[in-house]
This record gives sequence, C-alpha cells and structure tokens, in this order.
Amino acid sequence: MKKYFQFDELGTNYRREIIGGLTTFLAMAYILVVNPLTLSLNSVKDFPDELRMDYGAVFVATALAAAIGSLMMGLIAKFPIALAPGMGLNAFFAYTVVLTYGVPWQTALTGVLIAGVIFVLLSLSGFREKIINAIPVQLKHAVGAGIGLFIAFIGFQSAGIIVNNDATLVGLGDLTNGTTLLSVFGILITVLLLTRGVNAAVFIGMVATAIVGMIFGLIDLPTKVVGAVPSLQPTFGVAFEAFANPGEDIFNLQMLVVILTFLFVAFFDTAGTLVAVANQAGLMKGEVLPRAGKGLFADSMSIVVGAVLGTSPTTSYVESSAGVAAGARTGFSAIVVAIMFILSLFFFPLLSVITAPVTAPALIVVGVLMVASLKNIEWDRFEIAVPAFFTVIAMPLTYSIATGIAIGFVFYPITMLVKGKAKEIHPLMYFLFVVFLCYFIFLVE
Repeated sequence: MKKYFQFDELGTNYRREIIGGLTTFLAMAYILVVNPLTLSLNSVKDFPDELRMDYGAVFVATALAAAIGSLMMGLIAKFPIALAPGMGLNAFFAYTVVLTYGVPWQTALTGVLIAGVIFVLLSLSGFREKIINAIPVQLKHAVGAGIGLFIAFIGFQSAGIIVNNDATLVGLGDLTNGTTLLSVFGILITVLLLTRGVNAAVFIGMVATAIVGMIFGLIDLPTKVVGAVPSLQPTFGVAFEAFANPGEDIFNLQMLVVILTFLFVAFFDTAGTLVAVANQAGLMKGEVLPRAGKGLFADSMSIVVGAVLGTSPTTSYVESSAGVAAGARTGFSAIVVAIMFILSLFFFPLLSVITAPVTAPALIVVGVLMVASLKNIEWDRFEIAVPAFFTVIAMPLTYSIATGIAIGFVFYPITMLVKGKAKEIHPLMYFLFVVFLCYFIFLVE
C-alpha cells in the first residue's frame, strides 16, 4: 500500500493521510445535508410535493456518489482529492432547470448522465488533459489563488463575519453573535496551531470548535448515534427514463443548454480544483499535472455514477485543500474520505454537529494557504498581470470558479497578442478563448 501510493517519495505516512482524509471529509460533510435540501427544493414552499426529489433517496445518492467518486480518484489517479455533488451545480439543477425551466427532475438527471458520458469520452481521448496542460503556469497559479479567495469568502459568509449589505453589497456581520464568535474561536485556535507548525491544525481546530459549540449550547447535541438508511429506490436508474421518448425529452434546445451548462461548469471547476489542490500538495511537475488524465477520468465516471444513483453532477471538491493542509499527499486520503461517506449512511445523526461555524474556520485558513501561489505570478509583466488578476478577483466577486477562469482566459490571448508574444500562446488557448466567449454570450444569464 505504501509503495503503491508512494508514501516515501512524497514524504507522508498513514497517520498524515488518515488525518488529511478525515479533515477533508469534515470540511465537505455539509454536502450530505445541503444537497438533499437543495435538490428537493426544500426552501420553495409552494412547489408541488409530487414534483420534488425524495430527500432520503438524495441523501443516500449523495453519500454513495461521493464515496465511489473519491474511491476512484484515490485508487486510479492517486490524488488527495475527494469528490461529491458540486455546490452551484446542484443549485443550477434545482432552481434553474427544474424550477425555472420546468424540466422534470427525472429528465434533468438524464441531462447530467449525458454530460457525464461526454466527459468520459473526452477524458479517454486525452482532450481534457491536453487542455489542462496547455494552460500557462501563470494562470494555473492565478486559478489556485482565486479558489483560495473564493473558499475563504464562503467561510467568512458561513461564519457570519461577512454579511449582505444593500448599500455596499457586503459588510461586517454581528461579531457579538454566538455562532459568529464560535467561528472566530475556530479561526484563532487553527491559526495558533498552524503557526506552531502542527500538521493536523485544521482538523484539530474543527474538532475543538465543535466541542466548544456543544459545551456552550451553540451546536445541538446529536439526538442519536445510528439511524436507518433511507431507500434509494425513488431516484435509482431514473436518469434512463427519458430515453424512452428522446424526441420530446432530450433532443430540444432547452436540454441542449442544460447539458452544455453542466459540461462547462463541471469541466472547468474540476480543472481548476485539480490544478489548485495538486499545486498546494506539491504534485505539479513544472507546468504539467502528472496523471491528469486519470484524475479527469475518475471525475467523469463519478458524474455518470451520480446521475444513475440520483444526484446532480459530482465534482472534485476544493475542500480537499483542507486535507492537504492537514498533511494529505496521496490518494490514500481520498480512500479515507470514501470510507467516511459510507459510514455516514449509518451515522448520519452525528453529522448534525458539523455546522457552518465549524467548517468556516477551516475554509478561511485554507484560503490563506492557497493564495500563497500569488508569489509565483510575474506581476511586473502587465500582459500576465491583467488576466491573472481578473482570474483571481472574479471568482469571489462572481461567486463562481468557472466564471473567474473564463474572464482570465479571455483576456490572456488578447494581452499576449498585443504584446507581441503570440509564440508563447498554446494553440488550445485560442480554442478556449472562443469557448469562453460563447459561454458569456449564450450561457450566462
């Protein structure tokens, strides 16, 4: 096992990998609650119950899709990256496709399945890997830093430190609020531990925050330890039903837009996450991500598996960076995450203590670690600084990793051509330029 995952070469061990895997799981465990709530349109009160997805079935599908996806990523690509149904993609699935477009969730799952199959074919052909390796190293660093700012922003929001402000868009929250103070405590304890060089600082900080939260009544104690596993029957295999009437349910402009959006967002969210987390873990070889093809194949297959089980697109999780910060360097940590997701099926009540104030400090601190890649960008070269800056700043401001990548990648060939650096531009970057322009023209609403 140690030889397969190259523990010695990467300077890691079982303890670090297990702690890293547990940290990643704790940082992304919220998806087990948030995804079923989102896909069942729980917040929409007037929506007919018969048109909603079954909460229990989606919970099981979420856990199984995350477990299978993480297992494939760990065993095939050997990356310390976990997978689960993606945030943003699930919101698009529920609130845009189902609620706004009026597409039945059963047909929407078919769209996810088709997008997944296309991804698998692109990954097997090596086209996705070529695109990732064609991205200039400067922009790869910008993507990593941008994702760091993005997840830190999410953490500040979850903690209640940054809140909505109608006059200035965002503002400082109520720092006297109990749960906000709990997050501040979590940030403080994690920062102190990291400053002292404790590898498991992020994990210890989350555990300490949860314990303090329960002591002061800010987090409810779990009512029970073990609960029954809900049935998967309401969603399993439903994605195939639309193929019985493809002319009406599949081959139409609306479904084409749905599939293209799933393709675009999942493609570049995954690309950005793989590059950012691999760079943080020190796995990049110059400008090339080793085994990128295997990582993209595992990610693609997880989308297909998730669609069959009954959930929105599964993708690589930026929260994996929390596990890397805790010491994870290999796919063994992803296997640990997979095991935890399987166990969560039986111990779901215990996950009630993993609340936003507990995960927020981890996201904020990891954001601090990820923006360190800014130092590798040649800021004195304006043709590089402009697309890099736009990539970094657009992610938190647009609340989208994919949009940040798109803006930066549109500007890169423009500034490089004007500067007379056409020979430094990989041909695939021109193709991406056209793709991203089409994205802004036809898909962004």
